Amino acid sequence: MALTTDDVRSIAHLARLGLDDAALEPMAKEISNVLGLVEQLNAIDTEGVEAMAHPGNAQLRLRDDVVSEDNLRDTLQAPAPSVEQGYFLVPRVIE
Repeated sequence: MALTTDDVRSIAHLARLGLDDAALEPMAKEISNVLGLVEQLNAIDTEGVEAMAHPGNAQLRLRDDVVSEDNLRDTLQAPAPSVEQGYFLVPRVIE
């Protein structure tokens, strides 16, 4: 789908964008390219593909989340000037 500069001018007006005449032609090409990609995506057969409400529902293909190192918190916090309940204490910066 190829857009003309008049189409882009109309879209820019509706979106309340201020585009000068020099930017209309390159913008028309860019938007046409994006619309071409959308047409390619629409041509893909998605029959039988289950819709997802959120990509967080997908199962990640990662290694199992297992502890691989020893807990060295006490050793690493030993030289700190102030520690309380496993947290580094720092001076207050904002009052």
